[in-house]
Amino acid sequence: MAIDIRPATVFADVATMVGPKRPDANVCWCLSYRIPSAENRELVGPARGERVRALCRQTVPPGVLAYDGDEVVGWAAVHPRSDTSFARNRKIPVIDDLDVWSLWCVRVRPGHRGSGISHRLVEGAVAFARDHGAPAVEAYPVDNRGAKVDLTMAYVGTRSLFERAGFTHAADTDSVLNGFPRVLMRLAL
Repeated sequence: MAIDIRPATVFADVATMVGPKRPDANVCWCLSYRIPSAENRELVGPARGERVRALCRQTVPPGVLAYDGDEVVGWAAVHPRSDTSFARNRKIPVIDDLDVWSLWCVRVRPGHRGSGISHRLVEGAVAFARDHGAPAVEAYPVDNRGAKVDLTMAYVGTRSLFERAGFTHAADTDSVLNGFPRVLMRLAL
């Protein structure tokens, strides 16, 4: 299977990966770490999708998408940390002043999991950040030590996923997800 990674500029494909089944539903749309919490609370129903539509039109789109031919099969959110809530997060430390990018969500569509797409998404997100001048990329996965992670919480990735992509442990965090501690992983570019 040849997986192609592209910038997330096609709103319909982003909606396939992170949008709700019903347009009026108040789901994440991968906005919770991207926008200020007050704005995140105020956006409801279709307004959430419209906010993402606007992000897809920005000079730097909101992430990358994985395609198997013409079918979208994966998503990774990546953006400068300074434009995300990770710049102010009390539980995930900012370890220096380097203008790093954050990679915080990796999703693969059902029916396509277990075929290496998450690895391609991480590689593609790193390449995207590098192409936009990022000096390093950070991720905040769970350190599950091989234990099963609930699929609804697996979007942050696992420490081993990022280690296989060349990231190294940069710091522990005070954040816990699905009972597992999250760690700060970094890859210098």
